[in-house]
Amino acid sequence: MRFRFTETAIDTESARREIIDPGAGGYVSFEGWVRDHNEGQDVTRLEYEAFQALALKEGDRILTEALSRFPIKHALCIHRVGSLDLTDMAVWVGVSAAHRGEAFDACRFIIDEVKHRVPLWKKEHYRSGNSGWVNCERCAEPPQHLHDHDHDHDHHHGHDAA
Repeated sequence: MRFRFTETAIDTESARREIIDPGAGGYVSFEGWVRDHNEGQDVTRLEYEAFQALALKEGDRILTEALSRFPIKHALCIHRVGSLDLTDMAVWVGVSAAHRGEAFDACRFIIDEVKHRVPLWKKEHYRSGNSGWVNCERCAEPPQHLHDHDHDHDHHHGHDAA
């Protein structure tokens, strides 16, 4: 599987080794980190939830599209789920290609499509003690189990935190 989730820190060296190819002259990666602010709020940590069965299929579909749209050798995307602290890596994308241009283009395509299409829910926790759900571009509601322990599902669409 080229798209996957992990509940632990992303091992970038191991991931990079997965896409090494003797025909590749270039490699590009993207790391999305948890930052300390968003939309005027001081962020203290994040939580990611995913509808994993659907998310894995859609993530693989995006990588397959990248492989067909760009002349690249390999592509891989790993996204964290669970609780993340400031500066933790939330997502990693790696692409190998014969030439750097294609690798850059494919890497940008993958991260943009993942953020737009993969069913992920991100909850930001703020220094004020409040929290809110963000980046729910394709969701109407988070998974039902999230309602069991959270009072509000405060949608803020179009934010780009990672």
